[in-house]
Amino acid sequence: MSDLHKEVSELEQKSATAARLFDIRRIIGGLFVVYGVIVTIAGISPSDADLKKAEGVYINLWTGLAMLVLGLFFLIWMKLRPTQVPDSAPGADDPGTPES
Repeated sequence: MSDLHKEVSELEQKSATAARLFDIRRIIGGLFVVYGVIVTIAGISPSDADLKKAEGVYINLWTGLAMLVLGLFFLIWMKLRPTQVPDSAPGADDPGTPES
């Protein structure tokens, strides 16, 4: 019985690691940071034609900075409130719960 308990606890740890690894906030935050850096670099020195199209607004620069802020928000949120993995499936230990 102790080997079975050990295997179950190892699987629970792997499940918790996988849940943290594939947290959607990490994916969204990472993509926004990467694209934010690219767009910000493109917006640092726009051509005269690009400025004329945007009516004098450094639109790529402002959009890139906004994307960076949003991406960093998601990553900080993930750090401050990590994913909580439930101990077991809801209702698995409760024999009075009706099954469908």
